[in-house]
Amino acid sequence: MASAAEQMAANMSWGAFAKSGELRSRIIFTIGLLMVYRLGTFIPVPGIDGAALRNFMADISGGLGGMLQMFTGGALGRMGIFALGIMPYISASIIIQLLTAMWAPLQQLKKEGEQGRKKINQYTRYGTVLLATFQAFGLAKSLEAGGLVSAPGLYFQAATVITLVGGTMFLMWLGEQITARGIGNGISLIIFVGIVAEIPAALAQFLASGRSGAISPAVIVVVILMVIAVIAFVVFMERALRKIHIQYPRRQVGMKVYDGSNSHLPVKVNPAGVIPAIFASSLLLLPTTMATFSGQQTGPIMSTIMAYFGPGQPLYLLFFTAMIVFFTFFYTYNVAFKTEDVAENLKNQNGFVPGIRPGKKTEEYLDYVVTRLLVLGSAYLAAVCLLPEILRNEFAIPFYFGGTSVLIVVSVTMDTIQQVQSHMLAHQYEGLIEKSQLRGKKRRNKVTSRK
Repeated sequence: MASAAEQMAANMSWGAFAKSGELRSRIIFTIGLLMVYRLGTFIPVPGIDGAALRNFMADISGGLGGMLQMFTGGALGRMGIFALGIMPYISASIIIQLLTAMWAPLQQLKKEGEQGRKKINQYTRYGTVLLATFQAFGLAKSLEAGGLVSAPGLYFQAATVITLVGGTMFLMWLGEQITARGIGNGISLIIFVGIVAEIPAALAQFLASGRSGAISPAVIVVVILMVIAVIAFVVFMERALRKIHIQYPRRQVGMKVYDGSNSHLPVKVNPAGVIPAIFASSLLLLPTTMATFSGQQTGPIMSTIMAYFGPGQPLYLLFFTAMIVFFTFFYTYNVAFKTEDVAENLKNQNGFVPGIRPGKKTEEYLDYVVTRLLVLGSAYLAAVCLLPEILRNEFAIPFYFGGTSVLIVVSVTMDTIQQVQSHMLAHQYEGLIEKSQLRGKKRRNKVTSRK
């Protein structure tokens, strides 16, 4: 038997969407801010030699440059004010969450509720400024080393740092506004829009390579089938979950005794969603970006790093896999599904897993179940992210649309649809409550008039 909420969700239509004024306002607000983001990717940083940059990006667009273009929505290739994207904020969030799990003062802040959360967010913003400053300065030096600057020097470095840091902080603010006043998932939506915006141009380049004979028609068919198969697999795995049976005991209210009820605690195979892939990609993009724009002026240390950690290299794949697995476990246990809190909530609600004692034993059982699920979930994430990387290098595909991009696009699309459904469901509930109140008033008025 489906619940009332599930039945209402199944019956939602465009008519219900048209009646929800608040949801329309949220969607329009979100689209407006995303348009502002896309506009900013076309505003260049001052001092860039446009012709040299276009020629440079055309030469490297088939592989590494394509990856950088995809994750920044084309802003890095045009050296726009949003060239750093949202990655410094994501990196700062990783560092703060790691410190929160290991450092007692931050752990105490996390337990202080809303005030502690605001303080941690403030530290994350400070970390974003520091990381963005470091990355912007490194990018400015790399551009000068690659001969892509019309007037190199201290003025260009200062202007680049100020512009790029300001762009990243503005993007962070946009993401927070979309989360608070839009349809949610602000940071993920910014990355999603950047990837989707680059797909048509990348696909056109891919098909043009097929027409010119650089890629055989068989490879084109294999790539299209692979993308379709990966999308279907991601949808299946993101919807997969494990239901833990929960039982509630009998309870007495006054003179009545109510029988115990049964419920289920759903645990997704991948509770962390797309976050591990984004975190791992953000850590790998920084040295890649610096080495790309430095050109032939790359130092021996960076040359060694790129020789072993370039996309498709064995150490790159190994490190990428390790980061995905680590962040899957870390984010799940510290953010997405905290077994200690779940066990405590079940105990407070008098719920229990049949055969498992409430409290510590329930927490241990949940740890056991979630750990087994995460082994499968992290393996799924690693396979989706790495398999297209390997195939792309084997077949020399001239554009970057790997497993990470597919995973982000599909996952964010599914999350956004769920957010829209939640808003529509809340609107339907409000309508039912208003109708019931109006009916109650009419009945009271009828009774009063009869008297």
